Order: sequence, then structure tokens, then C-alpha cells
Amino acid sequence: MLATKRYEYLSIEQIEFHHTLTNHRNLDLPKVAHLEKDILTNGLFEPLVVWERNNHEYYLVGGFHRMQAIQGIRQANPGYFDRVDVRIVTGDPDEIKALNLKLNSDRVDTKITDYFQTVVYLNNANWSKDRIAEFFDKSVSWIDDIIRYAPITPVLMREKLANGEISWARAKDILRKTLKAPAGQEKEIIEQELSQPAKTKVKPLPMQKTIKQLSKSLDADPNRKFNISTQDLYALLITLRGKDVEQDDIDRAKNAFPVLWDEK
Repeated sequence: MLATKRYEYLSIEQIEFHHTLTNHRNLDLPKVAHLEKDILTNGLFEPLVVWERNNHEYYLVGGFHRMQAIQGIRQANPGYFDRVDVRIVTGDPDEIKALNLKLNSDRVDTKITDYFQTVVYLNNANWSKDRIAEFFDKSVSWIDDIIRYAPITPVLMREKLANGEISWARAKDILRKTLKAPAGQEKEIIEQELSQPAKTKVKPLPMQKTIKQLSKSLDADPNRKFNISTQDLYALLITLRGKDVEQDDIDRAKNAFPVLWDEK
């Protein structure tokens, strides 16, 4: 059971790195440099998160940029930060791996591909889709799509997803075509689809503009009704929130509520 065991002032030398617990992306060196100055001046305001796998055996789970900054400070200033504030957590390895990704997913630059390995891993570890969705604060259908399509997503497509060259909605559309294709033609279809120019993305609407558009629609047709699903409503709310919005959520909201994007 994943839980915070205690907060402690721990020797920096006791904190190790586990090969399955990573930062999920390259370290941002300018960010590390900024943290070095900030921590040296003001101290470590946010504790590192470490996993106590066994008694007195600690592995870093969250705070990789802070750890790198502290190591830089210690190299220039021997004796500094021999001990650091940590939040010690316990849990099964699959829970800790999920926490590792969750702590990274709180960052605004987390990509859909960052979730692939861990979501599939948790599914194979017999976590229910509801449990995975709740843990990552995502919808069950979002988790279900990863479980269904991530294992068949080729390397080139993963790279384009990670670089923002194609949307997750576009990738799923291509993969659906390959599943329906005759055997042996899957690679050709993927290469052909990926070579086509990307479609213009539909941008989320700011809340005030959305209210204005809906007000105009009410004036023009007060009795207008929308036939929508729960997923449509969820997509609209996620789009209006404007944070970590996937293109497929925007597309779904646009299809369900076209009047909100109608400039006429």
C-alpha cells in the first residue's frame, strides 16, 4: 500500500538511484543552475521524495533536478547539505514506479509517451483501469486508449508524439487503420500516413470567449439542445481548464459543441 511513512532529515550519502525510477526526460541544465543558486541562498524548501525499500535502504523517487543541484552545491562547497529534508514513502515496486511518474506528470511538459510504459506495466500488474485513472487524475477511456494502442505504437510514431509532431488523436487514427489493414501492409500504411502534412490543430477556447459564444447561441436559439455523452462533457471541461489538454479532447469537445468554435 502506497503511503508516506515519515519526514526525515537524511544523510545525502544514503540516497541511491534505482534503475527503474528516473526523471523521464533529460535534466534541464538551466533549471538545475537556477536551483543551485536558490537552494544555496534559501535552503531546500521542497523535500526530496525517497522510497524506503528495506530498512535504511533509500531510493530517489521525486526531485531529480533538486538532487542534481544539491550535488553541484556540494562539489563547490564541501560539507554543505550533508543531510537533506526528505519525504519517505513505502509501497510495492509497481506503486512506487507509478508515484515516480505521477510526480513527473505534475510538470506541464509531460508528454503522452511518458505514460506508456508505466500505464501498461500497472495494467499488467493487475491494477484496474479505474485505479490507474484515479491515480493519474485521468479518465478511464484515456487510460484504456494507452493500454490498447501503446503496445502497437512503432518507434517512429513515439518519437513524433514525444516531439509534438503529431497528436495522440492522430496517432490513434493511424493505428486504427493499421488494425483494419490486410496482414503485411501495416508498416506501409504507417509510413504513408506519417509522411502526410499535419492537420492544423484546433486551439482550446478561453473561458470568457466560450461564455460569449454560448451567450450568442442562446440569443439566436434559446431552445437548442446538444446530444452528448459523459465523455463529451469531460472533454469540454478538460479543454476549458486549459492545462494538459490532449488534441483528442479538443476534437471531441469541438464535435460535440461546435457552436463554441463558431465565429459567425
